[in-house]
Amino acid sequence: MEKWELIAPCHFGLEAVLKREILDLGFEISKVEDGKVTFWGDAQAVADANVFIRTAERILIKVGEVHAETFEELFQGTKDLPWENYIPEDGKFWVAKANSIKSKLFSPSDIQSIMKKAIVERLKGVYGIQWFAEEGASFPIRVAFMKDVATIGLDTSGVSLHKRGYRQMTAKAPITETLAAALILLTPWKADRVLVDPFCGSGTFPIEAAMMAADIAPGMNRSFLAEDWKHLIPRKCWYEAMDEANERVKLDTETDIQGFDIDPQVLRAARENAKLAGVDHMIHFQQRAVKDLHHSKSFGFLITNPPYGERLEEKESLAQLYREIGESFQRLDRWSMYLITSYENAQRDIGRQADKNRKIYNGMLKTYFYQFLGPKPPKKNTK
Repeated sequence: MEKWELIAPCHFGLEAVLKREILDLGFEISKVEDGKVTFWGDAQAVADANVFIRTAERILIKVGEVHAETFEELFQGTKDLPWENYIPEDGKFWVAKANSIKSKLFSPSDIQSIMKKAIVERLKGVYGIQWFAEEGASFPIRVAFMKDVATIGLDTSGVSLHKRGYRQMTAKAPITETLAAALILLTPWKADRVLVDPFCGSGTFPIEAAMMAADIAPGMNRSFLAEDWKHLIPRKCWYEAMDEANERVKLDTETDIQGFDIDPQVLRAARENAKLAGVDHMIHFQQRAVKDLHHSKSFGFLITNPPYGERLEEKESLAQLYREIGESFQRLDRWSMYLITSYENAQRDIGRQADKNRKIYNGMLKTYFYQFLGPKPPKKNTK
């Protein structure tokens, strides 16, 4: 099979987690940059990456790079790329997204328009036609300018990969599934350790953890745009990826995952989402305030996304809320706590400096992932 460079965008600050996932799938990394990891793969890799990777936002086939400081250079550079290798005569194609950092060309609408015209001119010459019906499969194109170099890719995923298919109901200020999965993967949590999210909202942290524990592939219950690209990715690639995903599922995995929230309405959403994900039997949801948090077991994990105070009515009560988080954490016997927030006084009000923290961009919002590390549990006697 032909090999392509595949681009996997991710949240800024989580490139190392995504890189590890890609290496675990057996693919060769070609480049790691801010907000994306590029790797080599064939048609099977496109299917596998979409089905199995938990932390990427989408999977792109890289068409090429163009250095352009003027729209004329962008037009010519785009036209020179071998679009006919990817887009058939009846393909529907458009530049779905354009962004630009530190580049002379920065208007998304102009970049999109110029590139579409250039691709049409190229394909007119190749296919010998003047008008494209665009009635076939869809080929959305995404372009990212960095220092006057445009990296151009075809989006194989379609709907973003954070849409696993289970979150029909959301709470206010939800964390995305890909970000939640990446944050869990940054911790040493494993299925045999307790995990509690005291601000579980619509259940994303507990559900992603349960899916990991049961080895449920994140892309099992959804479709992908490139399933229609039969000239590039044979149907058997998708069948093989899904067959492997089904074989790996272990729904009888024993685990202790709990989600608490004070809002009964969002807990109803969390239970419904867990049911849709097929992991409702693995998670205990309960209405409980963080100040009432306790657990009889030792060496557990708090992994959570508490309120940030983005809404005015939350701001006044934030200090008290984070004090309650700190007090509850202190009562837990030899636990670790991992907490993502943009609240600048989090450590002060929790009453303890984090052992580590990592800057992560949640959309355009700068947040910190604070890591309060507890002791490791004693090794189990295997004799």
